[in-house]
Amino acid sequence: MSSPFHAGEQWVQSRAGVREKAEQIGSRMIRSFMPDQHCEFFAQLPALLVAAVDREGQPHASVLWGTTGFAWSPHPELLCVGANAQADDPIAPLLHPSAMVGLLGLEWPTRRRNRMNGRIVVSDAQGFSVAVVQSFGNCPKYIQARDCRPAVRQPGPMLQGDGLDDELWALLQKADTLFIASHSADPQGGGVDISHRGGPAGFVEIGRDGRHWLPDYRGNRLFNTLGNLVREPRCGLLFVDFASGDLLQMQALADVVWPEQYAALGITAPPGAERMLALTPGRWVLRRSRLPLAFAAPDNSPFLPGLGV
Repeated sequence: MSSPFHAGEQWVQSRAGVREKAEQIGSRMIRSFMPDQHCEFFAQLPALLVAAVDREGQPHASVLWGTTGFAWSPHPELLCVGANAQADDPIAPLLHPSAMVGLLGLEWPTRRRNRMNGRIVVSDAQGFSVAVVQSFGNCPKYIQARDCRPAVRQPGPMLQGDGLDDELWALLQKADTLFIASHSADPQGGGVDISHRGGPAGFVEIGRDGRHWLPDYRGNRLFNTLGNLVREPRCGLLFVDFASGDLLQMQALADVVWPEQYAALGITAPPGAERMLALTPGRWVLRRSRLPLAFAAPDNSPFLPGLGV
């Protein structure tokens, strides 16, 4: 049987000393169809994280939403999404037939999350349908649980720019969650992913060189995102302001930094981080008051140092 991992993922797994174990886990949990519980899970969500890649190879991350049941599965190899991106969303023109996409379902109150990567087979004014390539669950670590409910928001303007300004700095300082879109063109297991990253408020630090430093904590040891990034450093970031519904979408270049490199770079990793991700920010779009969900105060993840309950 062929491996469910492409060369980049295998390289990081080997570098981290978990190659054999990752292969055993991946061959068991990564499927080419959604089990019944995943089909049911997606159908009960009010929002869905999505990643796609533009024609230049730049990944973009976004979020789609609708009433409960807006995503559904008529059979285990297909997920239908009854929503489209807003016209000013950078991902809007990318959700077309034949496009590879990454989807992440996250149930905020329970920390449950499942991923599905695949190819769009049809799209129209009502939404699109994705044929499953890979489907698997993710552990609940580092997710700040939040109760949420539908909310009426008055959409605000779209701002855009390049580089960090005071407004973005304020958003990043309070962020405890981000989503990262990445991809690999590797013919064996390549595709598009979107994954969750979480930590204490302000866990994304801004270095003197302007790069964003993201701690990489111990996870499922499959290294899907890092495996993509060592082959293709371009990525897309999504930050959600849970109070206002603002959505910040940012392009970035990523560099995986291992502990033996810290001294030369003059950095110190926060407690619990096994390595760091240095992100050089590029173009960004800030879409005001867009996500129509109201979130309660977070219930901190018990897995993060200093945040345990």
